[in-house]
Amino acid sequence: MPVFQYEARDQSGQLKRDTITAQNLRMATQKLQEMRYTVINIKEKTTPGAQQDIFGFLQQFSRVKEQSLTVFSRQFATMINAGLAMVRCLDILSEQTDDKKLQQTLIQVRRDVEGGSTLSNALAKHPQVFNTLFVSMVKAGEMGGVLDEVLERLASFMERDFSLRKKVKAALTYPVVILVMALGIVFFLVTYILPTFVELFRGMDLTLPLPTQILIAITEGSRNPVIIIPVFAILFFGLIALQRYVQTPFGRKQYDLLKLNLPVFGLLNKKVSISRFCRTLGTLLSSGVPIMQALEIVGKASGNEIIAMTVAKVRESIREGESIASPLGASGMFPPMVTQMVAVGEETGNLDAMLSKIADFYDTEVEYLLSSLTSMLEPIMIVGMGGIVGFIVISVFLPLYQIIGKLQ
Repeated sequence: MPVFQYEARDQSGQLKRDTITAQNLRMATQKLQEMRYTVINIKEKTTPGAQQDIFGFLQQFSRVKEQSLTVFSRQFATMINAGLAMVRCLDILSEQTDDKKLQQTLIQVRRDVEGGSTLSNALAKHPQVFNTLFVSMVKAGEMGGVLDEVLERLASFMERDFSLRKKVKAALTYPVVILVMALGIVFFLVTYILPTFVELFRGMDLTLPLPTQILIAITEGSRNPVIIIPVFAILFFGLIALQRYVQTPFGRKQYDLLKLNLPVFGLLNKKVSISRFCRTLGTLLSSGVPIMQALEIVGKASGNEIIAMTVAKVRESIREGESIASPLGASGMFPPMVTQMVAVGEETGNLDAMLSKIADFYDTEVEYLLSSLTSMLEPIMIVGMGGIVGFIVISVFLPLYQIIGKLQ
């Protein structure tokens, strides 16, 4: 039976550190509560070893799933609304979550809250799990006394954001899988099947057609280490150099600008960026976060330098007493419809609701664009694969026709 180490206080307030045996963590906690102990910390006692050390090391680099955070936020809001104490809520949530990293994080958060820290400060100690947006909204909920409502908004925001990105990934998965399979088939043909025909053609006294000569050159090049190793080396170091260039401020700006100006995918990236900007800013404003702080958070969470620069101009405009809509329109990133709706929201004092409506509209636009993009990519890839296969077939059969003609 598992052994659990615990820290608890008895009825007199004295701190107890000991071990207890139970079938699982929940049963161990219940046993201690039946002994009228207030549990501070409890975990399963494990024998230290290389495997455990490796697991602990790898867990530092693991990420908490967005779905787990969404479920945590919604359940936390329900418990707070039901009147449960915050420490008790964190205790229950840490026990029932399946995400190990989130479980360990919630145990530490509960310990900090029990020690007198605010929830937002306790969450801020774990930036890999709770980002700036999450912490700022929780802080606003604490200050306004509406923590349950803020957590509900957070859960809804994360669900919509996750759903949008999942739709984009799902729409692009099929073309990518087809492309990888097609390249794999072509590589197999060029590497293992076509060399047999190449040897056959070389043994014949034939004047090979141009497509066949090109195919032979490709086949020999793909099997020659003198050619293939430098090619892969150039690609490898080129990718490293490109990655380092993108990490520089100027390179990052150019890369984000390129993503927004691509022929087909640029429009998709722009619509997704506008939706996320409006959704994030609207959620922060409706949760009571001051507009200057909200814009700062939006700029950091945008993930796009062009949007971050636009947000910085918006903050400067507000600081000088001007409106939000003017710098948005001047950036060229936001269409006139968005700037006009933002201006109406500012005039009516209903900016958060207007931003949510814009985000809903662009979510729908992204869905339509994804469906049309997928429909357009399928025939293009079919034609491309047909062209490659047709070229290989023609290159192989033209010399065979010559051989058959000579035999006749």
